[in-house]
Amino acid sequence: MTDHFEPYQFQDLTPLFNPKSIAVVGASGKEHSIGNHTFKNIVEYSKFEGTLYPVNPKQREVMGLKAYPDIASLPEAVDVVVIVVPAQFVREALEQAGVKGCGFAVILTSGFSEADAWGIAEEAKLVEISKRTGIRIYGPNCPGLVNLNVPLGMSFSPAYKGDITPGSIALATQGGGLGRNMMQHNYRGLGFSAWSSSGNECDLQVADFVYHFALDPECKAIAILVEGFKDGPRFAAAAAKAAEMGKPIIGLKVGRSEYGAKAAQSHTASITGSAEVNSTVFQQLGVIEVDDLDEAMDVAMLFTRKQPTGNEKVAVFASSGGAASLCADNVGTAGLTLSEFTPETTAKLAETLPSFANISNPIDTTSISISHPQALLASLVVCASDANTDLVLAPIPMDYGIYTENNAKNFKKAQDTTDTPIVPIWFSEKTGAGYFELARSGLVPFRSLRNMGKAVRRWIDYGQYLSTRDKGWQPLIVETGVAGEAAQTRSLTEAEGKAELAAADVPVTAPEVAATKAEAATIAAQMGRPLAMKIVSAQITHKSDVGGVMLNVAPDNAGAAFDTIMSNAAKAAPGATLDGILLEPMAPAGGVEAFVGVARDPVFGHVMTFGLGGIYVEMFQDVTRAMLPVSQTQAKAMIAKLKSAKLLTGYRGQPPRDLDALALLVAKVSDYVAANAGRIEELDINPVWVGAAGEGAQALDAVVVVRA
Repeated sequence: MTDHFEPYQFQDLTPLFNPKSIAVVGASGKEHSIGNHTFKNIVEYSKFEGTLYPVNPKQREVMGLKAYPDIASLPEAVDVVVIVVPAQFVREALEQAGVKGCGFAVILTSGFSEADAWGIAEEAKLVEISKRTGIRIYGPNCPGLVNLNVPLGMSFSPAYKGDITPGSIALATQGGGLGRNMMQHNYRGLGFSAWSSSGNECDLQVADFVYHFALDPECKAIAILVEGFKDGPRFAAAAAKAAEMGKPIIGLKVGRSEYGAKAAQSHTASITGSAEVNSTVFQQLGVIEVDDLDEAMDVAMLFTRKQPTGNEKVAVFASSGGAASLCADNVGTAGLTLSEFTPETTAKLAETLPSFANISNPIDTTSISISHPQALLASLVVCASDANTDLVLAPIPMDYGIYTENNAKNFKKAQDTTDTPIVPIWFSEKTGAGYFELARSGLVPFRSLRNMGKAVRRWIDYGQYLSTRDKGWQPLIVETGVAGEAAQTRSLTEAEGKAELAAADVPVTAPEVAATKAEAATIAAQMGRPLAMKIVSAQITHKSDVGGVMLNVAPDNAGAAFDTIMSNAAKAAPGATLDGILLEPMAPAGGVEAFVGVARDPVFGHVMTFGLGGIYVEMFQDVTRAMLPVSQTQAKAMIAKLKSAKLLTGYRGQPPRDLDALALLVAKVSDYVAANAGRIEELDINPVWVGAAGEGAQALDAVVVVRA
């Protein structure tokens, strides 16, 4: 595999973001109408230098431009058709645009799959037009698309004119209101390159825009707000491209709780998916998952300042001892590291600051921010120039009016002398002139120490991800896609499942099946050691629940155990077909039990779950997950992430376990599922016996569910 593998074909969206010609169907001169707002945003509040056509059969001209009765009568096929007419008229406009050869349709209109049965059927007809004619659809049910660096606003929003702050953060959202909330962080200094709000995503999806932004030289960070995924493999392919290009994706996923999932499904009709699986996918693809809108913007802001290496050390520079201490506290609780100033830095600070100031990290300049602003500037330059410091945090606990404003100007002067980011933290609820001076100068202030700690931690972690990621790894689903829902499934018997696993080099026990009491006695005598005996039935998955398992059976007692298990199973599951009893030697004493499971997620395909057995999974939910494929190295990383990992590495006199063998078993299970991806629905190996170092690991039980 190579780092440039591109299984999906992503269309070039440049003509959508930078069109040379636009037609607006429903453009209107009527004040306060949606068509009026849409056209006005292009005519009055954008700097669009291409050709613009209003389309409205009821008006001869709109805002001084000749109006056309329909798309068919336009003198050319345009790059983008913006459609803002009632839902029942959208299909005709799209058909004309597609037949004419127009490139893209931005459908602002609501009332489709998010609304009712008619809307679902009508949206399907729009998709058919797109596939037949080649016109790509953005939307429907969306606020539009904006390119802030032109600027160009193909949107009906009356807020657009206040949102124009060019920059390097690209937004790709499904929801309009929350997407605009993110963009309105421009009021604290954030700048944006573009915003796509894709609505129902009947054609173009968040994934398409992520891929476009990954290739956009004007974009440094991509923030996404997703309620559900319609095409998991496509998103995975786009995220892989972003990682390849070093473009961080900051992801906020709605629907992580049962309440949120239900609300998200009703909003966008997308598949919200399992929160645990979504988080696993984000982590493996390098998507930085955040918990709220402001946190997303805080993280994105840091990437506009500097690309992290993963080893950053921070300095705290304050004019308040309490603010310095509280900030340092939050640095510690976030797992960040304060830098140790070089002797040269310490000497220069001693020359610049008064004797009663604290010149170690965290710095407290005391009241010189009021009395000696030039000394504050000089000491900040020294701090930011320190060879061991990669980021300067500057907590500002309160607004001191003109003094804070002057200090903000000095912050900018200091920043102009160094590449080390100086990042203010504004504590106060009062946002005075100093706050907006910071915003204007591009020194976007954090609004809380809590967010600072989370954002800086995520920023540094992404640097570590880029430096350590396996460039050759790609999700299995990118190659195989995700199969639809299975019409019918069946469970392999344990003997059948173990036979398949053994053929795939997964270390498993070698069971034999006895159909009669006499066969059980003969097999037990040949094995000659304590046995595990289990019912064999395709209809009984949880064998112990029906009294279908007996352990440590002496070979001489195998016949009696056969009768007992068969009787228990017949009583508990009278409709089940009982094929006999499985016999195998007991695993050696003293092993640790683990489990390996694989399930097919409807969005992101096969996902592996690993954990220790018993109370560790049942009570503490101590598991780790990974998309397939899982290599032996990745398996070791999964094992190490367990809270209970010490039980495997040796704890309180217990011997360390055979982690190499366990990781190899996990990797072989992954290989087996990958080779049978179209067939296997679910796999559960529980328990896996793990011996001491050098003793190996072995699957003691296996449930394999396949498509019938």
